[in-house]
Amino acid sequence: MTALAFVDLETTGATATSDRITEIGIVEVDADGTVREWQQLVNPGTHISPFIENLTGISNAMVATAPPFAEVAEDVLRRLKGRLFIAHNARFDYGFLKNEFKRSGIEFRAPVLCTVKLSRALYPEFKRHSLDSLIERHGLIANGRHRALADAQLIHQFWQRIHAERSGEEIDAALRKLNTYPSLPPHLDPAIIDELPETPGVYLFYGEASEHGELPLYIGKGKNIRNRVLSHFSADHRSAREMTLAQQTRRIDWIETAGEIGALLREAELVKTRQPTQNRQLRRNEDVCTWTLIDAGDGWLKPELRLAADLDFGIGNACYGLFKSPREATQTLRKLVDAHQLCDILSGLDRQVGNKPCFGHQTRRCKGGCVGKEPLAKHSMRLMGAMVTLKLASWPFPGPAIIREGDEAHLIDGWRYLGSARSDNELHALLELKRPPFDRDIYKILSKQIALMKALPGR
Repeated sequence: MTALAFVDLETTGATATSDRITEIGIVEVDADGTVREWQQLVNPGTHISPFIENLTGISNAMVATAPPFAEVAEDVLRRLKGRLFIAHNARFDYGFLKNEFKRSGIEFRAPVLCTVKLSRALYPEFKRHSLDSLIERHGLIANGRHRALADAQLIHQFWQRIHAERSGEEIDAALRKLNTYPSLPPHLDPAIIDELPETPGVYLFYGEASEHGELPLYIGKGKNIRNRVLSHFSADHRSAREMTLAQQTRRIDWIETAGEIGALLREAELVKTRQPTQNRQLRRNEDVCTWTLIDAGDGWLKPELRLAADLDFGIGNACYGLFKSPREATQTLRKLVDAHQLCDILSGLDRQVGNKPCFGHQTRRCKGGCVGKEPLAKHSMRLMGAMVTLKLASWPFPGPAIIREGDEAHLIDGWRYLGSARSDNELHALLELKRPPFDRDIYKILSKQIALMKALPGR
């Protein structure tokens, strides 16, 4: 059995970042079933409104001599550490405690279970899932309402009642669905649940070390690292791939970023440099190629296939499409030539033998540019019109640029990601590094963000 903490708070209002806690109630249940109860009034350091006084019964006079949260923070942390945090509308209680701990200089994390969501999952036939509704529906005994310990006791009673009414399999299935009670891989320390941050970033799964050192099995990213990591393990019974990954995982590491852009960039970079065995996307793409148009004289613009790595991509070059292979590039161009009645020879898909027309002209698809019936300049204009849908964005800045995200600055140059910095010194150090080769995945990430980012010259 997992150690549990049933928690309820009374507060001065509903906003965790500005309102404060006035009372804490915790029912601790150890793995062996031992139960302890604790209640503490807290001086919020601010005025309690008459409405809140009337609702909770906690007056300004009652909390005047109570300790501030900072004085009880270590005691509260000791009672919650290593336990599943269970509360009714848990986001409210967890958010308030997390903010109070942060004000005290303590980073608090815990696996969280909301009994509102659990009630909805187990009893979908009912519309109401408030604490008063649970009292009436399940015959819970209320020793008081809107006082912290009394409400925490009610949540504990609900937990006991569902275990009497439902099978363990039903409850476990509901918990896995809520992603709060995951089945961790057997070789992972359960304490990792408490350590995983609820911030954007990149996470790395490692297997057993080999003679080549410790190599990652899988690298992923998420807006919430904790939720994303646990989702892999809650899904291992549905996917053979996830099950294999869970069985092989021995250690988890992570890198926190300021936001989603940083997570996307770091993931794309790390997958290529670390080459995890289980990643199917974002792998190296040295063979990525693109179409350019070269001036063959007399108004003839001819497509030429170039490796993106050979170009100063996006700077001074008009490029059309990013393709995994020459075959994919040729197939795409062929479809455009057929759809727009272009010439196979002038489009570079066929060679002219003597003065013979291309095959397309023989089948009345080509308008005769290969035999002088259509001016070369006109064919070139139609070709550019056909290829416009493939045209890639040109780098819009005269030099390197910065994407600011929170306290991070992502340094970009010619669609290439140079790295992220949190200080001017780190930023200048990145500018001294050799510019990496063009990467298709980085381009795709940045091209989607470029219209929204606030970019400044990097030097």
